[in-house]
Amino acid sequence: MRRRHKADEEAEINITPMLDIVFIMLIFFIVTTSFVKEKGLEVSRPSNTPPKELKQKKGPIVVKIDGSSNIRVQGRLIEPKAVQANLERQKAEKPDSPLIVASHPDAETDALVAVLNAAKAVAIDSVSVATTTKP
Repeated sequence: MRRRHKADEEAEINITPMLDIVFIMLIFFIVTTSFVKEKGLEVSRPSNTPPKELKQKKGPIVVKIDGSSNIRVQGRLIEPKAVQANLERQKAEKPDSPLIVASHPDAETDALVAVLNAAKAVAIDSVSVATTTKP
C-alpha cells in the first residue's frame, strides 16, 4: 500500500521543541551566572581626623658586645649582672620590639650567653645575633 500525498498538504516545521530547549538553556545560563562572585580588594579611605600618635617607641633593642667583652645597651657600658634589669626596662618601653645582639668576633662567649639568658628570662621572643666586623 502506497500512501498518497495530497497536494494540499504543506510541510510544517514544529518549532515547539526548539523553543523549549532555548528557554531551558536561557534559564541554565541565568542561574549559573548569578553565582559568580567577583574577587576584589576592599579599600578603606582615609578619614579627615588627624592620625593618632604612637606612644610606643619604634625600633629594635640593640645590645652591643665589643672585642673586650664589654656589654653596652643604648651606648652605656653595663655589667653582665645588670643586663637582665636593663633588658626588662627596654622591654617595658618597647614591648613588641625584637632584640639584636651585635657581638664582636673576638668577644668571649660568656658575654653573649649572659645576654641571651637575660633575654630568655625577660621573655623577649625575637632574638637575633649579629657580628660586627673587625676594625
